[in-house]
Amino acid sequence: MPLRVSSRLRRVGFDEPVTLVAHLEELRTRLIVSLAVVGVAFGVCFWQNHRLLALINRPLAHQTQQQVRQGHGPLGATYVVQRSGRNIAVQLGVVVHALRRSPLAAGEQATLARVSRNLRRDVARLSAPPRGDRPVTLGIGEPFTTTVSVSLIMALILTSPLLLLQAYSFLAPAVEPQQRRRLRPLILAVPGLFACGVAFGYFAVLPAAVRFFQNFNSAQFNVLVQASQYYKFAATILLAMGLLFEVPVAILAANRAGLVSARRLRRSRGYAIALCALVAALIPGDLVTMLLETVPMYVLFELSVLIAGLAERRARLTLQRSPAAA
Repeated sequence: MPLRVSSRLRRVGFDEPVTLVAHLEELRTRLIVSLAVVGVAFGVCFWQNHRLLALINRPLAHQTQQQVRQGHGPLGATYVVQRSGRNIAVQLGVVVHALRRSPLAAGEQATLARVSRNLRRDVARLSAPPRGDRPVTLGIGEPFTTTVSVSLIMALILTSPLLLLQAYSFLAPAVEPQQRRRLRPLILAVPGLFACGVAFGYFAVLPAAVRFFQNFNSAQFNVLVQASQYYKFAATILLAMGLLFEVPVAILAANRAGLVSARRLRRSRGYAIALCALVAALIPGDLVTMLLETVPMYVLFELSVLIAGLAERRARLTLQRSPAAA
């Protein structure tokens, strides 16, 4: 009698016999669910693309404000003209104020009062702080394609916990229930660590990298940041930091699988430091950026070693107590 495959998502038991057709059906259903979730998130991100672009542009704008104040680049030249116009308006205001104190006809006094109000308004407008650079587009379709790319990347980042949950639910039946219970805390930690890595990359690593590249020999160039290159650069850093923060999960999974012990990890501290520095060197940035990336990775390594040691000690105590309990 042929087996009827249900399209409804459910978790298959470890010992439950399932045909290849059932596995493929489940895989197809989970892929459809994942694509639907990403599609909804993409629609929301594209709807709010102005806020997303402003959020990603903020490190670049903040780091380039000092260059604008110094008159570098097109925005710097505009700011210099703005400050010169403000100074002229302030001096004219002093002249108008002096003329108003002299004996004049009523019509002339009214004209000077109107001029004084206009000058005060212009001075307030010209006293606005400088704006930082925003990425520039060079092609007629680049604003649209760049917006779509940024929206898709943000949708993937936001839906990563659900995508990982779908992948875990599909692969979980191949793992024994006891091992599944041991791996469950690691699986649940993956989305949180990824979010922490992305947040650390945005608030610490990306501003430092932008500061280095924007200030390097900036007096010799009018630096124009192309939108597609900047967003690719930002996405590389954010995704790299999100993945690097998964180091504890990989180490603890290898430890629980019996591939490496906590003692061996402690003896490999020197190699761990070198590997962390090498990985940080491959990510764009300067020495400060490299340190900002190396230190958290090594701290996560030490935390993984500590947790692995505690887990091994707990396992030994359990084995020692089991014969006595029997």
